[in-house]
Amino acid sequence: MTTSARDARPAPERLRVAVLGCSGSIGTQTLDVCRRHADRLQVVAVSVRSSVRQLVAAAREFGCAHVAVADPDRAADPALAELPDGCELSFGQRAVTDLATLPEVDVVVNALVGFAGIHAGFAALSAGKRLAYANKESIVCGGDLMMPLAAPGQIVPVDSEHSAIFQCLVGERPEDVERIWLTCSGGPFYGRGRDELARATAADALAHPTWSMGDKITVDCATLMNKGLEVIEAHHLFAQPVDSIRVLVHRQSKIHSMVEFVDGVVKAQLGSSDMRAPIQYALSYPQRWGASARRVDWCVEDPFTFGEADEAAFGCLALAREAGRAGGTLPCAMNAANEVANASFRKGLCGFLDIERVVGAVMDETSVERVESTEQLDEVDARARERARALLAEVSI
Repeated sequence: MTTSARDARPAPERLRVAVLGCSGSIGTQTLDVCRRHADRLQVVAVSVRSSVRQLVAAAREFGCAHVAVADPDRAADPALAELPDGCELSFGQRAVTDLATLPEVDVVVNALVGFAGIHAGFAALSAGKRLAYANKESIVCGGDLMMPLAAPGQIVPVDSEHSAIFQCLVGERPEDVERIWLTCSGGPFYGRGRDELARATAADALAHPTWSMGDKITVDCATLMNKGLEVIEAHHLFAQPVDSIRVLVHRQSKIHSMVEFVDGVVKAQLGSSDMRAPIQYALSYPQRWGASARRVDWCVEDPFTFGEADEAAFGCLALAREAGRAGGTLPCAMNAANEVANASFRKGLCGFLDIERVVGAVMDETSVERVESTEQLDEVDARARERARALLAEVSI
């Protein structure tokens, strides 16, 4: 091929990306991946809850045509005057959801925190977009609605564990899976008993030994509720029974999860503790691009260790398994109660063990129904939150 012919080839068409929750941990790392692969990725829309200055900075850097702020009270923020010319600005949670359906968007990165992300995920799938999601709560609560909407490969997980499982299953038959090994760092309180956990503070819980994440998910890692949510998430994503998904404590966080097959062979996905790797894979799938994440020198790594998660000490994991087995609306109620109790703990308004007590009490009072609609889930979520707040009002520190 001559030089002139090679130069005449068209540049690869860029994938057009909407980043929902661009100011959080996953959102900012997604923007970093897009920055490193600007020849392949074009950020066309971003949203924030209230971090207007970060929204403006992203919109200016990437030339976004559409932005949304979930909190309508930020409409008067003077920083919004610095948005680039022609950028369309809207407010409210519905405005965030609408970004997921824009005709000029190919893939939606759902980095929203909590149950609030379910509507954007549902909208993205309904509009035929690829969904690269870190918002595990949307699958935990609405998996019965969302999974039937998705074509093969339309949902690509961003969570490191589920990205690992997804990669291990490429080219494999679902019926050949014996069990899934969902790895877990163990969090900051690994090995502690109930007496010690009763004295744990929010500052203690936020000191994660491995991963840099937002405050809500970091506390969920401390209670092991995050791993419980991931068990339910894996159940929906990979069509495996809850009891075929084992939690394995791996303190080094280099094996991100494993899949065991009927012949006893186990496939594992390994890599650095860097969320940019699964984010990039969710955007590049089915291709692989040059690394954005740190590489690992396996010759100098510490030896790997493995252990069993202590569900007696960390009751949230056991509660999540219970909710996953029951199915229906129970995971939604459990998640709502956890979000309320988690926030209360971070504010110093309840103890660490009060989180699981409140979640368990709300679950006990929930009548389990078949999931029929997002409107139904909104109602279940609201009732569970109201009950959790009432229970927390009785807690004394």
